[in-house]
Amino acid sequence: MFVDQVKVFVKGGRGGNGVVSFRREKYIPHGGPDGGNGGGGGDVILFANMRKSTLVDLSYRPHLFAPSGKHGEGKNKNGKNASALTIEVPTGTVIKDENGVILADLVRHGQRAVVARGGKGGRGNTSFATARRRAPSFAEKGEYGEARTLILELKLLADVGLVGFPNAGKSTLLSHISAARPKIANYPFTTLIPQLGVVSLDRERSFVVADLPGIVEGAHRGVGLGHQFLKHIERTMVLIYVIDMAGTEERDPHADYKKLRDELGCYQSELLKRPAVIAANKMDVPAAKNNLAIFNAKLQHDEEVFPLSAVTGEGVRVLLEAVYRHWQEQLKPHPEEDGESDDIIYLPPLPRREMTVRQEQGIFIVEGDEVERVVRRADLHGLEGRRYFQKMLDELGVEKVLLKAGIHEGDTVRISDMEFIFYQESEFNNQE
Repeated sequence: MFVDQVKVFVKGGRGGNGVVSFRREKYIPHGGPDGGNGGGGGDVILFANMRKSTLVDLSYRPHLFAPSGKHGEGKNKNGKNASALTIEVPTGTVIKDENGVILADLVRHGQRAVVARGGKGGRGNTSFATARRRAPSFAEKGEYGEARTLILELKLLADVGLVGFPNAGKSTLLSHISAARPKIANYPFTTLIPQLGVVSLDRERSFVVADLPGIVEGAHRGVGLGHQFLKHIERTMVLIYVIDMAGTEERDPHADYKKLRDELGCYQSELLKRPAVIAANKMDVPAAKNNLAIFNAKLQHDEEVFPLSAVTGEGVRVLLEAVYRHWQEQLKPHPEEDGESDDIIYLPPLPRREMTVRQEQGIFIVEGDEVERVVRRADLHGLEGRRYFQKMLDELGVEKVLLKAGIHEGDTVRISDMEFIFYQESEFNNQE
C-alpha cells in the first residue's frame, strides 16, 4: 500500500530518577552521600532509507515513544542512558508541524532527524552536597522528554516527471523506457499512485523518471487527485509534457498542453521555469500527424516537441537523449562534504511558555515550562526536599506572580499535576 502522508505523535523518553543513598561501610563512620544520577531518556529519530517507498508502517503506528533512562544507584552509579527509538522513513520525507510549517527535509539516504529529544536524568543526592549541606536527603526526578505532533509527507525523489492528462500514455511510455510495470488500461486514473522507473541510455548514463497520477483541470485546488499528484512533481528537475496528439476522446492537444501549464503555474509558479520538453504521443494513429502540424503552429514559445509512439517506440530514443541533456545541465557539482555535520538534523525547540496564572473554579493554576519542570523534578518525601522545592519556586518568582493575581493564604494552587495550599514563604518556614 502506498501512503504518502501520515500524522504522528512523538515523545522522547523520560530521564531516570536520581537516588538518595549514603555510604555505609565499615570503618567509615561519615561516608557521606553517594546517590548517582539518572540516565537520559531516549530520542525519537527518523532515518531516511532509500529502500523504503511508503509511510504505510507509520499509518499503523501513529504514536512513537522512546524508552526512559534508568534510575541512578548507590555508590555513585549513574543510570544508563536509554537508546534512541529509530524509525525508518523513505528518502524524500518532509517533516512538518501541525500548522504545516516545514521543520526538516530528508532528501539523502542516511540522513537522520531528531524529532523529539529525551529528558535529562535527575540528579542524585551527591550532586546537592555542599559545605553547609553535607548530607542531603533528597534527589531529583528525571525530566519528561519532548512531545509534539508531526505531519510526515513523502515527496518522491525523481529526476524527471511525466506530466499529462489521464490516458495520455504516460504509463505506456514509462513501461517502454524502463523496467517499471505500471498498470495500463483505457480509463481515467489508471495510475492511482506514483510509479518510478530507471531509464538507462547506456552503461554509464541513467536517470529516474516518475509517472505521476493523471492531472485534471482544477488540480491545483485539489480537484481529482489534486495535491496528491502535484506535490510529487516539486522534486523533479525536468518535466515531460505527455500530450495525446491523436486527440482521442475528442481532446484538443494544444488546449491540453495549455491547461497542464496553467495547473502547474497555479500550484507553484516555479515549476514553469524548469526545463521541459513535449512528448507528442500516439503518432502511430493516423489523425496525429495533422494534429501535430496544428499544434506546432499554435506554440508561442521555443518548446521542444518530440513526435513519438510509446506503443511502437518510434521517436522515444531522441526524446530521452534530449531529456538527459537537460537533466545534466541542471545538475550542480556537489561540494565536498565536511564530515557528517549535515547528516543529523535537530528540529527547532518547542516554543517556550512563559509563566502565567489563571483561575478555574477557585483554583489558581500556574502554567509555564520552567515552573512545571521544577514541579515534575521535585522530591517532596522529606523536609529537606520540600525546602529545596520552595527555594526553587521562590527563585522563579511564583509567589510574587500569585500575589499579583490576588491569591490569599489558604487558597489552592495547581502546578502541573500537583495541588497544594498557598502560604507565604515566612509562614511555610515557621510551620516547618
